[in-house]
Amino acid sequence: MMGPELIFVSLAILLVLVVASVPIGIALGVASVVGAYLAYGDIDIALSILGSTAYDAIRNQALAVIPLFMLMGEVISRSGAAADLYAMCNRTLRGLPGRLAVATVIGNAGFAAVSGVAIASAATFSRIAYPEMRRFGYDKSYALGVIAGSGSLGMLIPPSVLLIVWAILTEVSVGALFLAGVIPGLLLGLVFVIYCIVSAIRHPDRVPMAVEEEVPDSPGQRRSEKISGTGIILLIFLVLGGIWAGVFTPTEAGGFGVAGSIVLGFAKGMGRKEFIEAILDAGRFTAPVMFLLIAGSMYAKLLAVSGSLDMIQMLLTDTGLGTLGLLAIMTVVWLLLGALIDSISDILLTVPIFVPMAMAVGIDPVAFAIYGIIIIEAGLLTPPLGLLVFTVKSSVPDSSVTLSEIFIGAVPYWLLMLFVAVLVIVFPGLATWLPGLMF
Repeated sequence: MMGPELIFVSLAILLVLVVASVPIGIALGVASVVGAYLAYGDIDIALSILGSTAYDAIRNQALAVIPLFMLMGEVISRSGAAADLYAMCNRTLRGLPGRLAVATVIGNAGFAAVSGVAIASAATFSRIAYPEMRRFGYDKSYALGVIAGSGSLGMLIPPSVLLIVWAILTEVSVGALFLAGVIPGLLLGLVFVIYCIVSAIRHPDRVPMAVEEEVPDSPGQRRSEKISGTGIILLIFLVLGGIWAGVFTPTEAGGFGVAGSIVLGFAKGMGRKEFIEAILDAGRFTAPVMFLLIAGSMYAKLLAVSGSLDMIQMLLTDTGLGTLGLLAIMTVVWLLLGALIDSISDILLTVPIFVPMAMAVGIDPVAFAIYGIIIIEAGLLTPPLGLLVFTVKSSVPDSSVTLSEIFIGAVPYWLLMLFVAVLVIVFPGLATWLPGLMF
C-alpha cells in the first residue's frame, strides 16, 4: 500500500491513539511501524527501516546540545541566579511604570538565554515574580499574564530547544537558527515591555506606583545580584558569542556553557546535593525529548518513502489558496495543537509536512522556522488547554489563582506574539539578516 491510502490509515491510527490519551511518542512510533508494514508488506523490512532511522536520529551529534543546555539552565535556576537577576532588573528600573512586570519580561529574556525552555522560565518566574507583584499590590490577572506571556521568550531567544529540534528535522544549521531568533526574540521582548508600561499608565489601579518604590536592599543582596548578573551575562557571551564568532559549534558551546554554569553555581554557594538534583532534572527532561525525536524521525521517514508529502503538498497547492491561505491553515493547526500538546510534539507532527509546503510557495525556510516557533508558542497560551497557563497555575504559590485569570491576563501577549510572527513573514529580513552575515 502506498500513497493516499497509507497516509490516511497512518494518520487515522495516530489520531485515535492521541485522542485515547496515548503519549505522543508512543503514538508516533506505533503509527510509523504499522505504516511501514502496510507500505512494504513485510514486518522485517519495516522494522529494519525503522530501526536504522532511529539509530540515525539518536546518533546525530546535534542532539547533544539539548541535554547540555538543559543542564546549564537547571544549574542556573537552582543556584538562585534567576531570582537575583529579577531583583537586579527590578532595582535598575526604579520609577518606571509597571516596573515589576517589565523586570519579569527582561528577567525571562535573560533566563531564556541560558535555559532555552519556556516551561522552565514560566515555572521559575511564577515562584519568583508573582509573590513580589502581589506584595506591591499588582492586579492578580495582570501579574499572571505577564509571567505566562513572557515565559514564551524561552523558545525564541537562543539557545532554544525548539530551534534545535526544528534544525535537526529540517537539516538546517542550528547556529543559523540561533542567529535568526535573536532579532525577533528581542523585538518580542520589546513589545511586551511597551505593553507592560502602557498598560500600567492607562490602568493605574493595576499597578500602585507609590507603594512600588519600596525596594529591599542590603550589601549582601547587592553582592549576590552582581555575581549572578555578571555570571549570566558572561555565560551569554560565552555560549552565543562563541557560536556566532565561529569559535564553537553549538555542541561545544553547550559544553562550555555547562562548565560556566557550574562555576557560577559554586560562586553562588551550590552544594553537591543541588548539583546532583540539577543533573537528574535535566535527565528527566532530556529522555522524553530524545524518545520524541526518535519517534518523530520514524514518522517523517514514513511520510517521505510513501510519497505522502508530495501528495499532501499537491492537494493543498492545487486548492489555489496561495501563500496567505496556506499560512492561515498552518497557523490555525499550530494554534489548535499548541493548546492540546507540548511544543516539541507539535513540531514533530507538523514540520515534516509544513516545511516542504512553505518552500514550495517560496517562503524563506529560516524566516518560516521563526514564524512557526512563535505561533507554536502562542498555542501554549491558547484556551482551553494552553500548557504554559497550566504551568503557571501549578507553580504560583497561591491556591486561589484560577485558570481564567491567567488566560485573561495572557490574551494581550498572545495577540502580540501573532503580531510579531506576521512581521517576520512580511519582513523576513528580521530573521535572515544575522544568519546572512555569518553563514
